[in-house]
This record gives sequence, structure tokens and C-alpha cells, in this order.
Amino acid sequence: MEEPTFWDDPKESTKIVREAKQLKDTVEKYNKLKSEYEDIGVLIEMGYEENDESLIPEIEGMLEAFTKEIDELKIATLLTGEYDSSNAIMKLNAGAGGTESCDWCSMLYRMYTRWAAAEGYSVEILDMLEGDEAGIKSVTLQINGLNAYGYLRSEHGVHRLVRISPFNAAGKRQTSFVSCDIMPDIEEDLDVDINPDDLRIDTYRSSGAGGQHINKTSSAIRITHIPTGVVVQCQNERSQFQNKDRAMQMLKAKLFMLKQQANVEKLSDIRGDVKDIGWGNQIRSYVMQPYTMVKDHRTGAESGNVSAVMDGDIDKFIIAYLTWQSLGCPARNAGDE
Repeated sequence: MEEPTFWDDPKESTKIVREAKQLKDTVEKYNKLKSEYEDIGVLIEMGYEENDESLIPEIEGMLEAFTKEIDELKIATLLTGEYDSSNAIMKLNAGAGGTESCDWCSMLYRMYTRWAAAEGYSVEILDMLEGDEAGIKSVTLQINGLNAYGYLRSEHGVHRLVRISPFNAAGKRQTSFVSCDIMPDIEEDLDVDINPDDLRIDTYRSSGAGGQHINKTSSAIRITHIPTGVVVQCQNERSQFQNKDRAMQMLKAKLFMLKQQANVEKLSDIRGDVKDIGWGNQIRSYVMQPYTMVKDHRTGAESGNVSAVMDGDIDKFIIAYLTWQSLGCPARNAGDE
């Protein structure tokens, strides 16, 4: 960094500075834990020598905080993927089921934005298509913050909701599905050749937040890469040019990830297997009636507090997934489902 030519390439130098900061933060966390461990040891020894039971509550509090910090550091060691430290781009798509599925999509959107806020991450809405009567048909978000992709890649797949639908006059139990696609926001210049003839570019009027300007002009962009069927959309910028530039960046990132993976097994490590949005392909079920339970079908992790989960309390599932993946994604017995 002290070389005179270090800042000749601003993008590369910025990347190096960011990586250096991440390494520095990790070392500082380790040194802090080491110091806390020594302090706890001194306090325990002092209490033992002086037979001072009044120190027990203080020691217990220090141990609890220390254990929590150790657990957080352990989780961070599971984020070893090439792009785990990147921002995340998430796309939610409502499956078949009309208004009920659109409402389920909006519920998941709320869940993930609440989780992001609790983690200190910022969220950008890149594209949103609202439902005809209620909810959201599809939404693309960018979650910005260290390790956002590393954590959220656990959420890739189909999410299933079982409840008595408020949109069903007969009051019957209904099942709805939403697919969640996750990819990293790769900031560096990517070596991806895209033939303009392979692209279909559509413009449309933006919707949602952004004021009157975006609703009066066809500034939103949808780009389809015909050979692969990859579709990206962006409407959050104020001009068509900016939206196209952002959408092309997203397309390059997605195609780059596909190019980097030579087979389906490796591809699933980055963006997961592409599943139909329907029965039998769900990674997680959220049951609200006749009982309350959220269960991940890959890891077996579950919670009976559906309300807390829908408020963004999904760390349990993220940690279980990262641990499961670190063990080589062992298959679960059919009886465990």
C-alpha cells in the first residue's frame, strides 16, 4: 500500500484496502478474545484464592459474553467461499397461487429486510413488481454489508407456506411457494464476453418508490440472455442508462458464476440448484396451521416460534446450513423429514 503506484488502479487498490481491513478486523477480534480469556482466568483465580463468592455473577456474565463472541467467530470461519464476503443480490419470485403466493412473497421480503437491519446491513430495491390485488409478484434486492452473500446463500431455494389463507373465503388451509435466488454482487471487472445479439432488452415503466419521475418514463430495464435464459431487471436508478448499466453488471456477474463452475455440483455451491417453484422442491417449510413450525428440510433445523422467524430471526437456520455444508452436506434420512 505504501508503493507510489498503489493507487494507479483505483478499483484494485480499493479492493486490497477492503480485504486488508477485513483481515485487520479479524486479528483484532482474536486479540480481544485472548485478552478477555485472560481476564476471566485472573478473576476466577482471584475468587478462588480469596474465597469470594460475590465475584461469581460477574464471572458468569463475562463467560456468557465470551462464549457468544467465540460462537460468532466460529461462524465467520465457515465463510470460506471465494465470494462469501461480498454483498448479496436476492430475487424473490411468487409461485402459482395468485394473491396468496404474492402475499407470501411480501412476507419473505419483510423477513429478509428485518434480518438485514438487525445485522446492520443496508438494503436497495433494484426491481419490484407488485401483485394485482396484494403482495409482491417479484422483487430483487441488494443487501450490502460484509459477508452478506456468505450468510444469505443458505436461503437459496423454494420456501413453502402452509396456513389458512385470509384471501380464501372458505377458510381452507392453503399451501404457497416462493423461490429465492441468491448471487454475490461481484464488484471487480469480469472477463465475460457477451454477444449483443444474444440479448433481448426490454424497457418498461418503473413502479414502487422513487417519486413521479420514474413512473412517467420507461426507465426500467429487463435484460434476457437468450442462450442461458438468465433474466435480470433494474428500476431503482433514475435514468434508463443507469438502470441498463446496473442490469448489465448483474448479468455479467451471473454469467461469470455460471462460467466459473464446470458442473452442477460446483454450481450449487455458488447459486444453488435451480428448482421449480412447487411441491417437493422446498428447502424450508413455514407452517402456521394446524400447528406452528418452521423446518429446514436440508439440515433439520426447526423453530416453533414462527412469528419471531417472520420478524427476521433466521440466524439459527443460517448457522445450521453453514455447519451442514462444512460437513459435506450429508443426506438426511427420509424419516427425519
